[in-house]
Formats: sequence, structure tokens, C-alpha cells
Amino acid sequence: MPTVSARIVSALLPATTEVFGVMGNGNAHFLDAVMAAPSLHFTAVRHEAGAVAAADAYHRASGRLAVATTTYGAGFTNALTPLAEAVQADIPLVLVVGDAPTTGMRPFDVDQCLVAKGLGATTFTVSAAQPGAAATAAIEHALRHREAVVLAIPYDLAAADAPDEEPAAAPTPAPLVHPSAADIEHAAALLSTAERPLILAGRGAWLSGAGDAAARLAGRLGALTATSGLGAGFFGDDPAALGIAGGWASERTAQLIEQADVVLVLGARLNQFTMRFGHSFHPGARVIQADLTAGPTSPAVTDFLHADARLTAEALLAAVGPRTDAARWSDTAAEAALNAHDAREDGDAAAPDGRLDPRSLCRALDRMLPADRTIVQDGGHFIGWAPGYLRVPAPNRLLMVGTAYQTIGLGFPSAVGAARALPDSTVVLCTGDGGALMALADLDSFIRTARRAVIVVFNDAAYGAEIHQYAVRGIDSGPMMIDEVDFAAVAAAFGARSATIAALEDLTAVEGWLDSDEDGVLLLDCKISQQVVAPYMQEIVAVATGRR
Repeated sequence: MPTVSARIVSALLPATTEVFGVMGNGNAHFLDAVMAAPSLHFTAVRHEAGAVAAADAYHRASGRLAVATTTYGAGFTNALTPLAEAVQADIPLVLVVGDAPTTGMRPFDVDQCLVAKGLGATTFTVSAAQPGAAATAAIEHALRHREAVVLAIPYDLAAADAPDEEPAAAPTPAPLVHPSAADIEHAAALLSTAERPLILAGRGAWLSGAGDAAARLAGRLGALTATSGLGAGFFGDDPAALGIAGGWASERTAQLIEQADVVLVLGARLNQFTMRFGHSFHPGARVIQADLTAGPTSPAVTDFLHADARLTAEALLAAVGPRTDAARWSDTAAEAALNAHDAREDGDAAAPDGRLDPRSLCRALDRMLPADRTIVQDGGHFIGWAPGYLRVPAPNRLLMVGTAYQTIGLGFPSAVGAARALPDSTVVLCTGDGGALMALADLDSFIRTARRAVIVVFNDAAYGAEIHQYAVRGIDSGPMMIDEVDFAAVAAAFGARSATIAALEDLTAVEGWLDSDEDGVLLLDCKISQQVVAPYMQEIVAVATGRR
């Protein structure tokens, strides 16, 4: 007779092929059942936080359900930070965990359901009578509501015999939300009469498959286009595409976006970074937001459509006629718009202190790295460089697990998930020295998992974000400093290739490998300056100190 754990695995089979985790007492029987399922692949990571981060990144890159697993107690609580990130980032994720036995809590148990609830994650607890039904319910909830959930297996049930149940059916997708005819008519009128229309797309537009309709709508309106950070690459290399809006925008991109008189926002939440703390759009602009949220997500929104991004773009495409007059903004602004995203400072060969200028470093790396790349970002001050200087092929090729919750230390395990989702792509992990040290256990996991990868450590011997936000205001910088680590030596000890990059000339030794398709993992320990401050960080400091 199948066990409770086997029934849970059967429920997972229609939804995913990947499970990420760390084995312990509470999930040993579940993982035994996973290993017995031919269509499931298990990737072992070294820290429970890494299990959830890897599963999260796998979903962002592949679009499939994220599944992670840990043991009960300490294994579960170790995974809370990335679980909070998945909740806040709307990631359909199922965290399968052991839990206290049905007979009651033991001295080392905690109320895991209550803890998960505090993060915003719903817990589904497996019963002896219908384990498959509980698992199916958890999966359905995660996918239908785009939420992270916990599936708890009481310790005394994991290996118990399970009664017969109906086979698990493939999860049914959530019904699409159509825009109302009145909303489309109103939005179409605004866009049709706009002199400087702009379409801004986010991750929601990518997930809905709005790319073709949004591009055709922009062409019909003569609109310029831009994206949120999570929508990077959505409009490809179109000449009218300005790139990322907000704090990662080039000066030219920011100026053009601020000129728009009507902005159509498709599947972007308009957070403080996209909005540059309220300064991205002209104060008089009409901002039309189409999103699945219950209402507008920014005070800048003047017109809100509760609707799917693709369906909205398609309906607007049918409702507006082509602009044939001389007022097509994409034509009149063509010279200014062309390659606007790349119109940013190249940086110097070296910063005033003699260390690397991260801008010129990223320019050089962008020329050397293969076009088929997936960029994975850890958190930290350095996030101002890669999205601005490294070309991103599509929204699922820039993964920033940790951004929603503003955490660092999830880079190495996030790269594990990316490597499993996109094995043919070169995974480019960008991390800081602080985040790399925090996640060091899963450097091993990444090296074991990736077919081909480049790790760029922005090593400034400090917690850079804190230096630029607080040391400049007179706060003691001692706790912000990090003794300089030889990450090249660490990576070599783990079995990777490595090189120390103290000057741009040092890249010459690895240029051939970077431009090749040779398998392996290469870590670049890049000694960057603390003196070059990312523009987005300058904005944060200006707002915090009242200068803006």
C-alpha cells in the first residue's frame, strides 16, 4: 500500500519536475518517495534557506510550480527569510515540511502554522485519511492565487499507509480576468489622443504572455516603451524601447519617461524603485494601470483596470486605430530613444582609490559574456550595476530573489534554481562579498548544479548599501566593514575555476573562456571601489535626508 508521503508525491507530479531541499528527520520519508518517482529530480542544497530560494528562482526562470522541502523545527525556521520573500513576491511555491506528530508537540517543536501565518503563508496539514487531497489543495492554492504555501506532514504520518484516493488531476489555472468594455473604451480614448504615449510593462505582463500584443499596441500608437526591473528585456531590442524605468534608468531614459503624457502600465506594481520615489512620471500624466491587484498600487495611478495584462493589451489593440499623423512620439523621439538604456556613464578604468570602477567592469563583462545569459542577482548596493550595464534577453533572465523582502544572502541558492530551469544558458551570478559570505554553504550547491556559470563577486570589503546610506550621515562605519576575503581561493577549494580581478586588464586572462560555451563554473573576485555610488542609491539617500 502507498504511504502518505507517496500520495503527496503523486499529487506533485502533474505540477512540477523539480524539488529542492535538505534532508532531515521530518522529510526523510517524503524525499524517499521523491527519489522513487522517475519524473521528479531532487537537487540537494546545503542550507534550508537555499532550498526555498532555489525553488523560487526555478519558478521565476521556468514558470513552473516551485517546490522546496525541509525538516521540522530548525529546518523550517531556517527557511523563513526566503519564504517571506516568496510570499511578498507572489511566487506559487509549496514548502513541504515535517511537523509535530498528531499526538502533540514535542519539547523541540514550535507552532509552525502560526509562524507561517505571520509571514502570510497558508499551511495545509496532511491527514491520514486524505493526504493526496491535502497536497492537491495546497498546489491548487499556490497556483491559483500565486502564493507561497506550506504543506505540513505530521511526523507520525510520513511513513504510514495511506488509503486509496482518486488520482491527482492536473492543477486548473485561475480564470482569466477580462477588462470591462467601459474601461477599455476610456483607456483607448486616452491613448488615442496622447501626444507622448508610453507603455511600461512589468513581470505580470510577461507572465500573462502580453509581449506580442503590447509590442503591436506600442507600434500602432507610436508609443515609447519601458519596463520595471522585473520586466527587463520584455520589449527586446526595439528602437523605441527605453529599458528599465526608475532607479536603474539611464538619465536619457528617465528624461523621456518623464515627458510622457499618458502611461499604460501592464502588470507592474509601480514600487518606489520603479517610481523613483514618485518622480518617474510627469505630475500631469494620466497613468493607466492594468493589473490583477484589487486596486491601484501607486498614488500616481489615475485610471485603474482590474484585468489580465495580455487581455487588456489585446482589447486596446482592437479598440485603437493606427496613428498616421506627424505626432507619433516614437518617430519624433527616435534619435533620443535609440539605445537610451545604454546611454549611461561608462565609468573610469579605475576609481580614485585605485580599485575597480564597477561601471567599466560591467561594460567589459557585457562585451565578453555570451548572448544566451541568465543574470541572477543577490541583494546589496551592487544591484545598481548589473541591470543597468548587462544586457538581459527576457524577463525570466533577470532573477532577483530577495528584492521584495530586501534581503541579501540568497544569491548562490537562487543561481541553483536558475541552473536547473535553464541548463543551456550561461548563468551569471552577481553577488556582493557580504551576501556571498552569508550564503557560502550553497556555493558548493551551485558548482555541483550548473553546467556553465560565471560568478561575479563585487568585493568592496564592506556592506556597501550601509556605507552609502549611513556612514555618509556620520554613523560609525566599523560594523559596515568586512575583512577582505580571497573568494578566488575559496572557489578553487570548492572545485571551480577562479580569478582575482583587480584591474580591467586582469579580465584578459579569462576573456576567451567568458566568450566561449565551455562547461564549468568561473568565479571572478572583483576588487571594486567603495567610492562609486549607484544612482538609485543616491536617490534613496536624497529622499532619506530630505534633499528630494
